Amino acid sequence: MPFVNVIRGQEIPEAPLNLRTPVVRIPLWMALAWWCLRGVGRLLRAYLRYWWVTLPITGLAWLYLERGWLPLATTVAGVGLVATVWAFSHRPSWLRFGWWPVKAQIRRWQYRRVWHPAMATARLAVTWDTHTVLPVLRRVRCGHGVDRVIVRMVSGQTPDDFALAAVRLAHTFGVRQVKVAPGRRPDTITLTLLRGDPLTAIVTPMPVPYVPDFTALPLGRREDGRPLTLKLFGTQVLVAGATDAGKGSVIWSTVRAVSGGIRAGLVEVWAFDPKGGMELAIGRPLFARFACDDYPAMADMLEEAVGTMRRRTARLRGKTRQHIPTVDEPLILIIIDELAALTAYLTDRQLKERIKNALGVLLSQGRAVGVHVLACLQDPRKEILPFRNLFPTRVALRLTEDKEVDLVLNDGSRDRGALCDQIPKSLPGVAYVLLDGEPTPMRVRFAYHADADIRALAAEYGRLRLTEGSAA
Repeated sequence: MPFVNVIRGQEIPEAPLNLRTPVVRIPLWMALAWWCLRGVGRLLRAYLRYWWVTLPITGLAWLYLERGWLPLATTVAGVGLVATVWAFSHRPSWLRFGWWPVKAQIRRWQYRRVWHPAMATARLAVTWDTHTVLPVLRRVRCGHGVDRVIVRMVSGQTPDDFALAAVRLAHTFGVRQVKVAPGRRPDTITLTLLRGDPLTAIVTPMPVPYVPDFTALPLGRREDGRPLTLKLFGTQVLVAGATDAGKGSVIWSTVRAVSGGIRAGLVEVWAFDPKGGMELAIGRPLFARFACDDYPAMADMLEEAVGTMRRRTARLRGKTRQHIPTVDEPLILIIIDELAALTAYLTDRQLKERIKNALGVLLSQGRAVGVHVLACLQDPRKEILPFRNLFPTRVALRLTEDKEVDLVLNDGSRDRGALCDQIPKSLPGVAYVLLDGEPTPMRVRFAYHADADIRALAAEYGRLRLTEGSAA
């Protein structure tokens, strides 16, 4: 049985060869009839393809011809009035079922017009067996400042091929950035085309939940307009960024999100500020433990956290796989403002080893029993952070070099759209977040907290406990 060569994709007709074709003389009426039939076929095809425009126009035209202009004007005015009332009374449903579907059809037509040159110039068109084959544009969905284009890849292509061409596609389509993510089917991908930038405005502090939801702590805003939430259960958080990149926004947004639990006794925050307390001391009433300039006390606090973790592990072994915070056994959130000061810059070797060993145990075993670490640092090199892979959740703020992006997040993260080295200094708190199991980084902005906001938060929710190891 002969094999048949098959390749998936949209085939482009072969360019005509420079050959002399035979001349066949036909009657004029036959040529006119053929041209008419071909024109009618094209019109019918366009009518069916753009049904969302042609059907309403057909209905309105029929109404005008049968009833005149008054019923037509009444119908148009009624539809406009219903749409206006719907848009102002329940905007989310209006956008989802009314405006976004219509806009998606218009954008799909716009993308189709430039699809062939876009794929060719981005080197995503495939030449095979003298034929040119393109990826197939399947569907377009619109949102707040973002278009999601579902594309069926040509046989042999991978999502990384599109990720490498993301910059070219962004310039071709005239958008700010293009991000690539795998689709629902193995042969499809989702191109996220970001048009506007909703993260230029400062994000105000989020409302404090009365009882914190540790699976969705509100921290800020995502680039698609939806709230940014953090699943604290089952994770450890790493925050990396250059000077004045906004690490404080991440810290105080997280503290604010759990402040209701602090007041209720369900959460204890143990704060480490090796820079002398310049960042965290202002919120000291919120912390159960606080250390800023006593490194032996910091080592003792970390080893005490390890002891607490081991006691909980012994008690919960065989009963549950996730600790539930209570007043007797609260969730412990360890915040370290500058991790490198404890793991790399400390001159006392013995003290440094104690801290490294305690951190390694906490990061690898603490999250299941309610002991979580949020660590910040400026230098993400491996010698500074030897246990990067123990942080499932990573936040990359503005970085100084493009190579640092892959060090903080994962290899290839910059090619997938995490342009941390291109975040301007005028946008502190803007970051790319890589959640556990998510291959595509998400651009977000954390809420900004002024000193007055932190003082007010500490005054309302603080439960200061002075213990051994606390700063004087």
